[in-house]
Amino acid sequence: MSVVNETNSVLSKMLGHTEPAKKEEDYQSRFLTLLTTQLRNQDPLNPMENAEMTSQLAQMSTVDGIERLNDMVKELLEGRGENQAMQAAALVGHGVLVEGDGMILTEAGAIGGFEVPQGAASVKLTITDSSGLEVAVVEFENVEAGSHNYIWDGTTNDGSVAAEGLYRVSLTAGSNGESVPATTLEYGQVSGVIRGKNGADLQVGSLGVFRFEDIKQII
Repeated sequence: MSVVNETNSVLSKMLGHTEPAKKEEDYQSRFLTLLTTQLRNQDPLNPMENAEMTSQLAQMSTVDGIERLNDMVKELLEGRGENQAMQAAALVGHGVLVEGDGMILTEAGAIGGFEVPQGAASVKLTITDSSGLEVAVVEFENVEAGSHNYIWDGTTNDGSVAAEGLYRVSLTAGSNGESVPATTLEYGQVSGVIRGKNGADLQVGSLGVFRFEDIKQII
């Protein structure tokens, strides 16, 4: 590489020039050189028609516009990824609700949740132990669409207090005698952030890794 080329390369880096921009400039330069050569060498008795020249110029303008649009979209996606990573980092240590049917009962109680895409006249949550036996039932009425959280204090159907540990939750929802789709949500604490090609993923304790958009509610 010559000293001139080395200097140009350094200046390009200092000025923030990127390889895609250089390719775009090279393309435009080659196109204009080709068009100029065509005009210079055209047959005087059969010159290039205005429509043909206009078409070629329009093609260059279209390609240039597409290149600029692609660069703009790339910058927007990169910015979105950075913004999402910052938002995800702010969730570390916070409790969240994600899809799942587990519930851990502690001395302070247990946090659970559910989501209904449309309003429901009634929602019935059935809590079972590790053997699949029904332990408690939690019911709600006139529930609005969206995600909801609740606390189970450990009281069982017979009035006793359930032992601490892992339980499972199932639910049914309905309105006007017809069933309504609903999903159980599980509580977990965000313990870390994992950067990926498509943005930031969240490590939610032992529940696993979830995408940012999988977080139904922040508690």
